[in-house]
Amino acid sequence: MKEFVVIHDYLVSQEVVGDWDGQGEEVAERMNEFYHTMYDLADEDIETEVLEQLLDLIWDTWIGQEVIADIESDDIYDWCKNVLENPEQHLQSEE
Repeated sequence: MKEFVVIHDYLVSQEVVGDWDGQGEEVAERMNEFYHTMYDLADEDIETEVLEQLLDLIWDTWIGQEVIADIESDDIYDWCKNVLENPEQHLQSEE
């Protein structure tokens, strides 16, 4: 259940993501936008464990990507929507 996941436990600061050649603030903002978007799009009755795994997937997928500082909100939304529609594709390596 979605209400059992505390989104603030996932949010990051510039100190957490690092400098990124002076773009650390932008990277932190984009990562947090991913977290909020995934959480907001998730169904209210999503299993708590599944939502936690999907939120963890954001860090694992995006923190090493150079495009993270410049990614558009539409792209973040599309990626999160795709992951939520096909969670088995994205979580199979976790099982």
